[in-house]
Amino acid sequence: MRGLDGEPDGRPHGGHHGVCGGGDRYETGRRRPRRTVKAASVTATAGLVAVGLSLAGCSTGGTGSRDEGAARTDEVAAAAPTPSVAADSGPQPAERVDPIALLKGDPKIGARFKGDLKACVADAYPVDASYGNLTNSDAPDVVVNVMTCGDAVGIGTYVYRKQSDRYENVFMAEDAAVYATIDRGDLVVTKQVYAKGDPVAYPSGEDVITYRWSGNKFTQHDWVHNDYSRAVGDGIEPAPSASPAG
Repeated sequence: MRGLDGEPDGRPHGGHHGVCGGGDRYETGRRRPRRTVKAASVTATAGLVAVGLSLAGCSTGGTGSRDEGAARTDEVAAAAPTPSVAADSGPQPAERVDPIALLKGDPKIGARFKGDLKACVADAYPVDASYGNLTNSDAPDVVVNVMTCGDAVGIGTYVYRKQSDRYENVFMAEDAAVYATIDRGDLVVTKQVYAKGDPVAYPSGEDVITYRWSGNKFTQHDWVHNDYSRAVGDGIEPAPSASPAG
């Protein structure tokens, strides 16, 4: 986590099979296995007669055998299921806003914080912006996370809701190591928890708080606390040295 911020039709294709179409075929399109002739007394003449009867039963005007190939496009179109969702009913593109302008023009944010909000390199600010539906507004809501330049630790998170032609601050948390995300319509705020002596890169745990929009404000819906292990990954700490023998 950041600290701050159509299918094959089952039939063989191509070639001639020397039989009339349909008489020796399953409905699934697979050919039935040919029966093995075990009678040793079957004569060549009988075989020719059988072939002649088979050819006579084929429809005239063709090659006498069915040409296998791709199914007709009109048949495929008729068999294709009708989509249940309209093509234009997907997510609409969000209106992009300038998060820096939102922060600097926000009367709820103190002057000191605004003064500390500076670009890290050139005009690149340590700010993330996310868009989504949090407040059931006509326009997407905007979640802005502000981070430190050096180690990307969150120092503030804000939610803006569009009211008429402007955006209003409807949530803010200015705590150390805080970061907010949008999760299926919920606002999920994660706060790193530091014990005494914890380095910035290795907090002792985290609080994950889920908020939902109710009426005209966010209310807490869920809370989870996680304690981090120091015995795995990059968080391994050196074992304390043994006391010298007296």
